[in-house]
Amino acid sequence: MNIDLTDTTSSQINSALVRARRASGTPAVGMVLTLVIVTDEGNHYDALKAASEASKEHPSRILVVIRRPGRSPRDRKIARLDAEVRVGGESNTGETVLLRLHGELASHAHSAVLPLLLPDAPVVVWWPEDAPEHPSDDLLGQLAARRITDAQATEDPVATLALRAGTYTPGDTDLAWTRITPWRSVLAAALDQKHAPITSASVEGEAYNPSSELLALWLADRLGVPVERTVSDGPGLTAVRLETADGTICLDRADGSLAELAMPGQPDRHVALHRRDTAELIAEELRRLDPDETYAAAVKYGVQRLGPGAPAAKGAAKTGAVRGASAAPAAPTEAAPEGTSDGEGGAETPAKSGKKKASSATARKAAST
Repeated sequence: MNIDLTDTTSSQINSALVRARRASGTPAVGMVLTLVIVTDEGNHYDALKAASEASKEHPSRILVVIRRPGRSPRDRKIARLDAEVRVGGESNTGETVLLRLHGELASHAHSAVLPLLLPDAPVVVWWPEDAPEHPSDDLLGQLAARRITDAQATEDPVATLALRAGTYTPGDTDLAWTRITPWRSVLAAALDQKHAPITSASVEGEAYNPSSELLALWLADRLGVPVERTVSDGPGLTAVRLETADGTICLDRADGSLAELAMPGQPDRHVALHRRDTAELIAEELRRLDPDETYAAAVKYGVQRLGPGAPAAKGAAKTGAVRGASAAPAAPTEAAPEGTSDGEGGAETPAKSGKKKASSATARKAAST
């Protein structure tokens, strides 16, 4: 059931939701959370489609905030709220409200969203593009338990990761991190089977792909070994190699779908590592609403390299060299672990000064993610 409301209020939208639920024969509210999508007119369709697919697993009230401040000074002074209420049908198991905020109201989206939140239910805010520099300081972000951004949708993903590291607040996450969950799972399982010490690692992926950067940062943080970041033709993240005393553990995905896992002393095996769509990524993020401490540790580990080292890293990526190699800082003291930056776009992950070999216990530590 669809209800269109022009020049409306939040109270009238709530009344329309009640009418729509009764008309569809489901007067009870069975939603588990409120998902707020902050986007524009051109991108709202794809974002809403992904969220609607995710609502099959997580029944939720989806609020799509579309800002339309207007182009002329006169349009910017006129504040108007238009809404479209959808219950059932395309909304699947949830409810959907499209909020079009015109004029001055576009700068006060939180005032329109707050009355529409489900009582006693967690709130998740997702910016498919154009996320604020500090999501937790944004007025909409302050309403949320989880805040989802996507560094891959920005012009400079590596610089964006540096920004996320500097402004991280518990509850923040990024879809660039979510994309590497299958990679981390396979690598953690491989390390559980192979107990030889890890001496170094390398991550291959497209230039300026933030998922490659985060995977390299995660390996460097968890294993405490040098991680080299090299640039490949893609698509996306293509290979990870872990050097051990017994040989190389290699997870290679050349076609973006099927990967091959090679381990010393074992036959090669195929692993399904397809590139997941946005609906799968959002569904995964909605399964856990507590702070992602592993993501926080990984992105913060490389804050030094992702910041000042970014320009040099870009130049290295263009030549196909290891990103950041020419601008690598001096090895840190034993007391301070090095920051590392690496992304699917390309940057090298730093090593610790002592270049200690990780024990098998340290290697298995990666499996805790």
